[in-house]
Amino acid sequence: MRKIIFLFSIFMILFKTSAIANYEKKFYDFSIESITGETINLNDYRNKVILVVNTASFCGFTKQYDELQKLWDLYKEKGLVVLGVPSNSFNQEKKNNADVKEFCEVNFNINFPLTTITEVKGENAHELFKWAKNNHGKSAVPKWNFHKILINKEGKVEETFASFTKPMSKKLINSIESIL
Repeated sequence: MRKIIFLFSIFMILFKTSAIANYEKKFYDFSIESITGETINLNDYRNKVILVVNTASFCGFTKQYDELQKLWDLYKEKGLVVLGVPSNSFNQEKKNNADVKEFCEVNFNINFPLTTITEVKGENAHELFKWAKNNHGKSAVPKWNFHKILINKEGKVEETFASFTKPMSKKLINSIESIL
């Protein structure tokens, strides 16, 4: 019996994917620069549900901008904020914020908040992404562009979604609706 408990314990340690969430800080304790250079005080989003998505202009998933805009249009009045975080962490983003902003507006008519081009993984990741990893584990670390982190009204990571999960998928919408 001890052997089984020991093996089970080792198994749990090896395959654990989430960190112990102590949430010394909440999502609302951070700020990030907007694509036009102003500070986005995330405290302004207190008591809202936030979908943080790292984006890129030259990615195979870039068409998800259409569904992100649709999601924003459908749920913003109910308390959802879609926050696009353009990133070159995977070498698929334009070189400057002005080009990203123009690309998003011209090609996808984006009007949800966008940040400046931001690192989302590794040592140089923005503190928001480090916080998500520390409190939710590896699943919060973007593996590719259009990774989604859903933040609940308490300012904690509710759930994460891989790039393959489309913004208008039943899975994502059900998760959003359950916490709005």
